[in-house]
Amino acid sequence: MNAASLRIALVGNPNCGKTALFNLLTGSRQKVANYAGVTVERKEGRILAPSGRNYQLLDLPGAYSFDAASPDEAITRDICSGAHPDEEAPDLIVCVADATNLRLHLRFVLEVLRLGRPVVLALNMMDAARRRGIHIDTEELERRLGVPVVETVAVHRHGAKALIEHIETREPESAARAGAVDDDRDLHQQVRELIAAAVQVPPMASRIDDAIDRWVLHPVFGLAILGVLMFFIFQAVFSWAEPLMNGIDAGVSGLGAWVSGLLPAHSALHSLVQDGIFGGLGTVLVFLPQILILFLFILVLEESGYLPRAAFLLDRLMFKAGLTGRAFIPLLSSFACAIPGIMATRSISDPRDRLTTILVAPLMTCSARLPVYTLLIAAFIPKHSVLGVFNLQGLVLFALYFAGILSALAVAYVMKHLRRDKSEHALLMELPAYRFPHVRDVAFGLWQRVKIFLRRVGGIILSLTVLLWFLSSFPAPPPGATGPAIDYSLAGRLGHALHHVFAPIGFNWQICIALIPGLAAREVAVSALGTVYAMSGTDDAVASHLGVLIAHQWSLATALSLLAWYVFAPQCMSTLAVIRRETNSWRNVALAAGYLFGLAYVASLITYQIARLFT
Repeated sequence: MNAASLRIALVGNPNCGKTALFNLLTGSRQKVANYAGVTVERKEGRILAPSGRNYQLLDLPGAYSFDAASPDEAITRDICSGAHPDEEAPDLIVCVADATNLRLHLRFVLEVLRLGRPVVLALNMMDAARRRGIHIDTEELERRLGVPVVETVAVHRHGAKALIEHIETREPESAARAGAVDDDRDLHQQVRELIAAAVQVPPMASRIDDAIDRWVLHPVFGLAILGVLMFFIFQAVFSWAEPLMNGIDAGVSGLGAWVSGLLPAHSALHSLVQDGIFGGLGTVLVFLPQILILFLFILVLEESGYLPRAAFLLDRLMFKAGLTGRAFIPLLSSFACAIPGIMATRSISDPRDRLTTILVAPLMTCSARLPVYTLLIAAFIPKHSVLGVFNLQGLVLFALYFAGILSALAVAYVMKHLRRDKSEHALLMELPAYRFPHVRDVAFGLWQRVKIFLRRVGGIILSLTVLLWFLSSFPAPPPGATGPAIDYSLAGRLGHALHHVFAPIGFNWQICIALIPGLAAREVAVSALGTVYAMSGTDDAVASHLGVLIAHQWSLATALSLLAWYVFAPQCMSTLAVIRRETNSWRNVALAAGYLFGLAYVASLITYQIARLFT
């Protein structure tokens, strides 16, 4: 076999550091797609070895067992065994195990060895194991397993050196089967024997984690810690991002004025650039810092090992609402974006629990809602401090997120009783060791989010903004017509027609127009509002700051109504498309869209009518 064409598969339990090792080995030489016919993520990259050779590396989904309980585990099993119809079997399997938690990870290692394929065991997080005083006799472990054992530290620059050296020097035909693994014996018994023979764990090794868990997993203090943590995150989203947002706003405004000044005044091109592109996209770009701050906290919580503990802590509460503790991580992921959150429900084995989680995931306040929330909060909620400590705007943002969470629990509770489900599903999940998040992995995750956001801005948002500019510009008003030109355009006519439907909830015709392109992506509504008001002939000094404009023209009741709308409305066609792919049912798509739009309209109606009474 040509070494340069070697296909290597990375496998391992979730939380073993496998993806961090993949990032270390491949760097920027990687691509992400989906396996054919399913939405399981496929990550493939190239290893550039010191010898100059390139090796193909596949990061398979995390799995606890080949007795697959999810599509992720089924994909990993089929590829490793050579049974996948669209993937060749790997030439070498690198089985990654957490060196600080071998008692749990070695069972899956033994399952991999039973396949009879060339395997190398990578003991990851060896630095953490040494700090805890854990001693692993790698030679004894290698002798008993019958496969090479190498040490790795995925968070260090040269932490995969031993693994790469092994790949470079190995004999492709060697280690066709591990000789010490008994197919007929109990795997747990074999793990106990391996631990006794090759691993020494001092009593103090787990005391730090246990001491932290006594507080973090406490039924009262743990929930309080989680609540304070989430509250702090939403305060930070507003407070920390403001200087960066002001800088981006000033930069975009200055660039827009300079570019527009180079173009002929009162021309269609001038209007497109100033009113369409900079008037629309500029209003979305300023919210990038807030989105990144939210993602920063999610990545840190994930890397630190806290998220599985939060899922365990909330299991009882979520079960009473008709969900399972395993739904916590998909729902938390939905705070970033509902699409990966819905895809993450594949870890939920019970079909009914998974469907319920999918249907309520859109209620989580995703990052695409942030531009809308921030625009309205900044325009209508004063920058007051509460108790001398808290930011009032941050409190309102926290309340909106909390409203989404309560709504999801309420909807799940109703679904549970409608299906008369009295069954219980025990939550069994690994609690990984606590660890400090590595700066490189967090930075890499944030950079990926920046690229996704900029692709959306330069792709779908730009396209829809230009389309809306066109619909707002043509046809031109007839000679002698009075009023803004947009009133005579296709967009203006549509907005005035829809106003009859949305007038009871306080929406004006400009909002009605913005809701339509906002169906493609929620943040498009902000750029659409910027374009519509720029095309309405509003004074440029005010139109350049959309928040100031709507604060002058909208009532507080209208702003609160629109906030209530965005708590519930499924203003994202991509989310509905993923529900269709994950459930393979248009009925579920119709159910999700119907109940979400219904809740949005009713909530906005109640909010608007009550707000009018008190304002």
